[in-house]
Amino acid sequence: MSPSLIAGALWAISATIVALLPMRRQFPPGVILLIAAPFLVLWIGATHGWIWAVLGLAAFLSMFRRPLWFFARKWTGRL
Repeated sequence: MSPSLIAGALWAISATIVALLPMRRQFPPGVILLIAAPFLVLWIGATHGWIWAVLGLAAFLSMFRRPLWFFARKWTGRL
């Protein structure tokens, strides 16, 4: 297995562990995972092709849909 897929699997496991934490302790590691995800998706896409990058992006959006909706509303002024 390639290093990019190993990193993606470790990212998914880390995100699952962060989701199990109490809400007040989820924020700092969650932000780190949120920032790291686009770079990881690009790395997977560069290594394995755009189809796998799209699948990785779909997984990322599925896992972080609520924080992304919150930030989108905040940035557009609809909070």
